[in-house]
Amino acid sequence: MRWGMVIDLAKCISCYACVISCKQEHFLPAGVFWSRGVVGEVGTYPAAKKQFLPVLCNHCQEAACVKVCPTTATQQREDGIVWVDANKCIGCRYCVMACPYQNRTYLAEIKPHHPGQDFTEMEKMGRRLYPLTEGTVVKCNFCMERIDAGMAKGLQPGEDREATPACVNTCPANARTFGDLDNPDSLVSRLIREKKGFPLHHEFGTEPSVYYLRY
Repeated sequence: MRWGMVIDLAKCISCYACVISCKQEHFLPAGVFWSRGVVGEVGTYPAAKKQFLPVLCNHCQEAACVKVCPTTATQQREDGIVWVDANKCIGCRYCVMACPYQNRTYLAEIKPHHPGQDFTEMEKMGRRLYPLTEGTVVKCNFCMERIDAGMAKGLQPGEDREATPACVNTCPANARTFGDLDNPDSLVSRLIREKKGFPLHHEFGTEPSVYYLRY
């Protein structure tokens, strides 16, 4: 079993719901985003068009970040999810430099969202529920806590919202699909096969677990 995601760029409406839901789900502090949107333009005036590319950790099979971590803080689970053990991370940032997709953040300081003010009660609650550690590297973990909790109840990610990443659940256009890449009959596998899904920069040789469908 290897969890993966397919993002249909033709369905994506650039609403940033995935970005916000990820930030809310993990109570991420000011300036920290695990899910982002890269905005660009194609064509020339007056026919120029905006393009929006949602990006997140690709949970690569051949993850460069895992290979360079000197303390094994960055680990890869049997289901393919790459995560960071904050108790082992020493903040050396080797993984940040090694990641060819620039999807890692060094958490130097946890700052409130309102500069000059104390943390709000919501922010304080978030730090209790989902504690982050200053001086460590953080990134998308495919909402593995939701996956693990759901599967413990017999729920299947991709089929049950409770066991599926927050960004997938919140997408109003159903542009994201989550499931088992090793299962040829899963929806993600069929979308990749039938609609010619592709990862970003396959030439890097990292074998990402996030695929895209063309505009």
